[in-house]
Amino acid sequence: MADDLDEVDFFRGDELNVDPYPYFDALRAKCPVTREPHHNVMMVTGYDEAVEVLHDSETFSSCLSVTGPFPGFPVPLEGDDVTGLIEEHREKLPMSDQLPTLDPPVHTAHRSLLMKLITPKRLKENEEQMGRLADGLLDTYLDGTGGEFIRGFAGPFTLLVIADLLGVPDEDLPEFREQFNLQENTGTIGSTEDMSLAHTPLAFLYERFAAYIEDRRRAPRGDVLTGLASATFPDGSVPEPIESAKVAANLFAAGQETTVRLLGTALKVIAERPDVQAYLREDHGRIQNFVEETLRHDGPIKGDFRLSRVPTTIGGVDIPAGTTVMVVNGGVNRDPRKFEDPGTFDPARANARHHVAFGRGIHTCPGAPLARAEGRAAIERILERTSDIRIAEHKHGPADDRRFKYVPTYILRGITGLHLEFTPKEGEGR
Repeated sequence: MADDLDEVDFFRGDELNVDPYPYFDALRAKCPVTREPHHNVMMVTGYDEAVEVLHDSETFSSCLSVTGPFPGFPVPLEGDDVTGLIEEHREKLPMSDQLPTLDPPVHTAHRSLLMKLITPKRLKENEEQMGRLADGLLDTYLDGTGGEFIRGFAGPFTLLVIADLLGVPDEDLPEFREQFNLQENTGTIGSTEDMSLAHTPLAFLYERFAAYIEDRRRAPRGDVLTGLASATFPDGSVPEPIESAKVAANLFAAGQETTVRLLGTALKVIAERPDVQAYLREDHGRIQNFVEETLRHDGPIKGDFRLSRVPTTIGGVDIPAGTTVMVVNGGVNRDPRKFEDPGTFDPARANARHHVAFGRGIHTCPGAPLARAEGRAAIERILERTSDIRIAEHKHGPADDRRFKYVPTYILRGITGLHLEFTPKEGEGR
């Protein structure tokens, strides 16, 4: 890989879709902070260097965190301080109204709304419901000896969990499920096949949550949506309904997509590795660290982007103002300076939770506690209700020649379909 490193186009090509990790390793071996030649992106694959970038929101703007080098900044970024240009043209950038792309002080205000939704009390109530939601779906999914996991369980489960957290009325759930029906060849932002940045169900979510908020402001009900409708910014001002709606929609969409990919990867490991499966069945208390190792070893986010406002230095490498920087989570989480034998999946890894799968700094994923709880609850119920889980070889091939499809994107990482065979425990299934 090192010899042809400059020949590989990580952003436009598809040769790294199935396994990008040798490329990440080669980048890091060259330098933990390396400029790739095709799109002039500074790739950060070193752990310490990445943490430094993620914690420095004054030097690095998040204005293009979701899309990276495409479609490019609307005007040339010239001079030693491009902060003014960022603010002048921010609204022209894709996804500029989403929480991950905001910078302080706007980010601080909008994130405060979200944190009023994801309170420890609400998460505890939500977690208690997760087992019941999982069991309801497993009643159908385990009715036989096999099934496709992403659309058969992971997608519906994560949707129901986030809908429960946000208080979506039961009568509206069928429409939400239709909007978020995960197809095996789903395209997405950051696609290596189609660089279109068109909306998915976000427009639907904006409209629906704005209507909920307006309704609850007219007629409070004492529910979660009423709490969102009555939440104010730190200065006491009342958000416009669409502002609150966008915060809720971002949590809904982002949490849905990434947690589905996490669950797909986790079950793939469990089905591929009888030793790991037995290890988890012996003690369900091991599931949480298994989830952390899944996030470290093959997490759902390949990377996150920043734009340097002023000249700076990371890892001894000069970063000019206006440079697009990619913190390559997938490479950072396999930095041997931080993780011993990083390419090996070790469910008992002592420092697995030190990964950066959820980011760091002010943009640390606010839904991280929810995703962790979802992973733990789903895996525990699946293991509890089965005695064995296997990869369906008629769909994915034999153990020495597996075939999986991955989402075609330079941002997300995950399989699009996972066909499993399982032996339900006595009393389960038919």
